[in-house]
Amino acid sequence: MSNKISKEHYKFMQVALAEAQKAFDEDEIPVGAIVVANGKVIGKGYNQTEKLNDPTAHAEMLAITAATNYLGSRHLSDCTLYVTLEPCAMCAGAIFWAQVGEIVYGAADDKRGFRAYSDKLAHPRSKYITGILEEECHDLLMSFFKRLREKRKK
Repeated sequence: MSNKISKEHYKFMQVALAEAQKAFDEDEIPVGAIVVANGKVIGKGYNQTEKLNDPTAHAEMLAITAATNYLGSRHLSDCTLYVTLEPCAMCAGAIFWAQVGEIVYGAADDKRGFRAYSDKLAHPRSKYITGILEEECHDLLMSFFKRLREKRKK
């Protein structure tokens, strides 16, 4: 990975982390996602399953919807999706059907991430880059679940 690409990935993952922080602040599982085309953010989302009472309101789903609406196209083959946590199987399906060109995620999800089920959930032309700001993404998730456990003890 070239230095320029690396710096760009870190810059955009910071934006996705800011989306995850919104989820954290609203007592949602802190996952954030953005879609980038030609160096511009064209879709954003953060988990809102509780707020919207919708199990499909994952960060990736909302960011993909915003991006496809922006482009007026259901395909995102020239776009990069940045997400703070490895997508689940549902989101991987949406990423597949949207034909997202590149997916960059921070923290792996060994329990619910799509790769726990099958790499075949990914579109064959999509490129994946993992571990960008992994520690920051992981720490935000761990802080959320620690806070949740403490609330449940009270």
